[in-house]
Amino acid sequence: MSGTVRPGAEPFRIDAGPVGALLLHGFSGSPASLRPMGEWLAAHGVSVAGPRLPGHGTDDWHDLASADWIDWEREALAAADDLGSRCRATILVGLSMGGGLALHLAAMQPARFAGVVAINPYVRDPRLLAAPVLKFARPSVRGVGNDIAKPGQDEICNERLPTATLASLSSFLRTVERELPRVTAPLLLFSSAEDHTVDPANSRLVAARAGSAHKDLVRLARSFHVATLDHDAPGIFERTLAFIREVAGPDQPEG
Repeated sequence: MSGTVRPGAEPFRIDAGPVGALLLHGFSGSPASLRPMGEWLAAHGVSVAGPRLPGHGTDDWHDLASADWIDWEREALAAADDLGSRCRATILVGLSMGGGLALHLAAMQPARFAGVVAINPYVRDPRLLAAPVLKFARPSVRGVGNDIAKPGQDEICNERLPTATLASLSSFLRTVERELPRVTAPLLLFSSAEDHTVDPANSRLVAARAGSAHKDLVRLARSFHVATLDHDAPGIFERTLAFIREVAGPDQPEG
């Protein structure tokens, strides 16, 4: 990579209890979008890890052009391995593309994860159909980050998106959509009514097609796409903690 990691975009880890939550950020975002959630969960007895996916969170958008979805999968699995070595149960939590990545991991290894929380998950985008051709026309397009209603928030995201990586993202989304019936872990979905980045129909698609017997879809009335930094964040945190305690087993954390 040619750039340096931007302050605040570093990965994080907090050991706090026997149950772990792996927090996965979105495409062109960074762990900053989930750090407040991770700190809150840790304060309530849940160990957390927020990896920085390859190519993300640096001061040079070209770094993202050098990464693809297999790199993101590899980093997420490594973080899951590390968290799982310290925790008896692991819950996947993902925002946007991170929600798609959480669903992907749950489909890959259905017996491994106790549950999935997906916040405005990103699994389908017709706009990316032209991505394989677009990369030959221009090297980058304007970024789409910081879709947040609450003033003063910053998810620390890329200002430019490399078109070469958009083709890989498109391939990833198609993979996740095909895998949805293989997701059998308990599933908690959050969906913002007003989202300028990902069509809320993505959440309805996941709710309809996921194979989970236990799945809930929670509507967010006061937040845009990066809901973990928005007005509904406290409710997301509380509901996620309750879900973790429900699916993690009898000696779940208290707090």
